[in-house]
Amino acid sequence: MAFTTTSNFSGKAAGFYISAALKQANSLDYLTSIENIKFKSNIQRMAGSSVVADSTCDFTSAGTLALTEKVLEPKNLQINLDLCKSTLLDSWEALQMRAGAGAPPPASFDDYVISYMGEIIAEATEESIWAGTAVAGKFNGFSGAVTGLLLPGVDATVVQSSASAAYTAANIIANLQTLTADMAANVSAILRKEDLHIYMSPKTYALYVSAVSTLGYVNAYNMNGDYAPVFEGYKIAVCNGMLDNSVIAAEKSNMFFGTDLLSDATRITLMDMAALDGSDNMRLVARYSAGVQTGVGADIVRQS
Repeated sequence: MAFTTTSNFSGKAAGFYISAALKQANSLDYLTSIENIKFKSNIQRMAGSSVVADSTCDFTSAGTLALTEKVLEPKNLQINLDLCKSTLLDSWEALQMRAGAGAPPPASFDDYVISYMGEIIAEATEESIWAGTAVAGKFNGFSGAVTGLLLPGVDATVVQSSASAAYTAANIIANLQTLTADMAANVSAILRKEDLHIYMSPKTYALYVSAVSTLGYVNAYNMNGDYAPVFEGYKIAVCNGMLDNSVIAAEKSNMFFGTDLLSDATRITLMDMAALDGSDNMRLVARYSAGVQTGVGADIVRQS
């Protein structure tokens, strides 16, 4: 099957594809996303103290209003791939030949290749959100070694909770109880917030499922689809890129992800090399930006 493909998307057009790719990173379901950041965005949080007073006839200043500010600066990233078209052609042709009246219309080869690239972007983004460090090809994440935004050496206001040992099915509930006790002692003001979650990795959640099913709580021996992921009333966010042996309690509105979907620097290019060098290769280029930041560190509890 002879064909050529050359596509170029930039700015808003590329942003559509980049957005779809990023949304494959499931952690973004539990973060507050800020789009169209050209360079930096200031995250501002206000905290009032004793601002309500008894009424008088005079203007009498009362209380204090503290403004905290952090900077979210997405990092510019790129993907440059030189790929033989036959690597993806077989699987694309299989999609083209699906039988049945209910089969969806086949995607163009361009869309298929972009979806392939989207998986790469999503996986890299998911990893960097939690474990990323300030190295090439990654952005600084929440729990990355040395420079993670939630580490005590980076943000001393984040509440640190200590796990008894590496998580197992035998100790995961006790460790989560330590976390919730530290939450009650240190961040009691947010305990009933609707967007409060306990973030954990799929492995940690699997250990929790094993522990709860063993106990048979509310007959949850098999943890079927009717079970809502919660612990002591707190919603659980299972994030694919989250580190094992660590959990984080925070509000979605206090954990931020930033990117730029409209800039001219955001683009996707598929270049068929057949007309240039006679090869059966195609070059895939994607340019986008991504980064994370917290709001108020004192409202976050991290256990490791």
